[in-house]
Amino acid sequence: MGQNSHLIDAATGETLGGRDIAESIVGFAVGFSSVGLQAGDRLLVSCGHDPASTLAYLGAVYGGLVPVLMEDRALPRLGESMLAKANAKAVWTATGLRGAWGGKNDVLQLEGNFSARAAQLLEPAPCEEDDLAALMPTSGSTGLPRLVMVSHRNLLANTEAIVRSQHLGIDESAMLIMPVSYCFGASVMHSHLYQGGGVVFDSRFMFPDKVLHAINTYACTTFAGVPTVYNILLSRSHLRAFPLPGLRRFLQAGGALAPERIRQMRDIVPTAEFLVMYGQTEATARISCLPPDRLGEKLGSAGLPLDNLVIRIVDEMGREVPTGQTGEIQVCGPSVCSGYLDDAEATQRKFNGGWLKTGDFGCRDDEGYLWIKGRTGEFIKIRGVRVSFAEVEAKLAAIPGVYQCVATAVPHPEAGEALALFVVADTGVHNIIERVRRALPPPWTCASVNVVAELPETANGKIARFQLQIMQ
Repeated sequence: MGQNSHLIDAATGETLGGRDIAESIVGFAVGFSSVGLQAGDRLLVSCGHDPASTLAYLGAVYGGLVPVLMEDRALPRLGESMLAKANAKAVWTATGLRGAWGGKNDVLQLEGNFSARAAQLLEPAPCEEDDLAALMPTSGSTGLPRLVMVSHRNLLANTEAIVRSQHLGIDESAMLIMPVSYCFGASVMHSHLYQGGGVVFDSRFMFPDKVLHAINTYACTTFAGVPTVYNILLSRSHLRAFPLPGLRRFLQAGGALAPERIRQMRDIVPTAEFLVMYGQTEATARISCLPPDRLGEKLGSAGLPLDNLVIRIVDEMGREVPTGQTGEIQVCGPSVCSGYLDDAEATQRKFNGGWLKTGDFGCRDDEGYLWIKGRTGEFIKIRGVRVSFAEVEAKLAAIPGVYQCVATAVPHPEAGEALALFVVADTGVHNIIERVRRALPPPWTCASVNVVAELPETANGKIARFQLQIMQ
């Protein structure tokens, strides 16, 4: 952090400068220590869209605890199970610290005000690079998430590589509408604070114009979002009426955004770079980034690996395939984590000799740029020909009047499998089903086109395809 560092809650206007941030982080560490939590203990941290949960997370790390990050909306449903899974000693939420799940009698009384107690100038807990820094939940859409073991080395390596890839300066300020329990949100927070900049948290994206206004109010230089966020900005905000003169970059990860949507964003805000990124929690966060100066030539690509990572494409036998051929994407480097907490079987399946098996299929072109074709389980086989859902959805997204779309597979008596499509149409658009069917290539057998009011989402804003498959 530096003199320009700041944390701001756009919903309330509350602002903390660099010195206040440092004191609050130390203060949280002192407070956790005052109730008996010791270095190495695990602490479940409920993460909202606000500075407080970030300070609690960083304070836990500073004090040598291992924070277990969880999105606050998931806490009532999964908190007790996550507490047991992580063997955590306590739970921190915005309303207090508890030594066990539920139970008013289990509230731990912290000694005094966190920031006031920071005057004791507690030294950071000693640690080694390979010590566990945090347990990050995977972004799986069903069941209890696995917990990825993220080391201090992983965090530092990925953060520094992100800073280099995005050319972040010391005067940066990120608009963050994601919680830090999501590795994308955490990476934005880490990289901007590490470089000496700041973060503005805004929980009001259900009213996107308020967030656009806050970008200007707080002179934000970076905006980060998953594909759903950009679809909302383009179709349900007044983005075209909001000049954003201080914004330097848009960051996009968390799935593929249709090339047509990227073009629209560039046309509307030509002064801001658009960085397409690819990542996984198991690699701490980011894996690759498409340089914005190659966006026009490589639109649709996930870019090049970060400068401290190596990517290879392998076939089913684990052999590297030639340039242009599709196989599984595997990643190696200092930000690849060691595995999952207390899950040796899943760790063995996902990690192999330092290589992370991403479960994504893709290829590289003759310049080394990565092109992602889809995930395991995100393909449909129509009359023996494999087609990725991502390819289908990109085709649909380019149709005028389509706001959001998702493809699923259903059994078909002749084709083996056929497409079942779910489409959210722009307001006032008619005959969208006919438009979609006309746009599909003849080999893509389509069983149904369903127009829906909205698509189900996971807590991280990704489309919950599995819920639509259940509906079939």
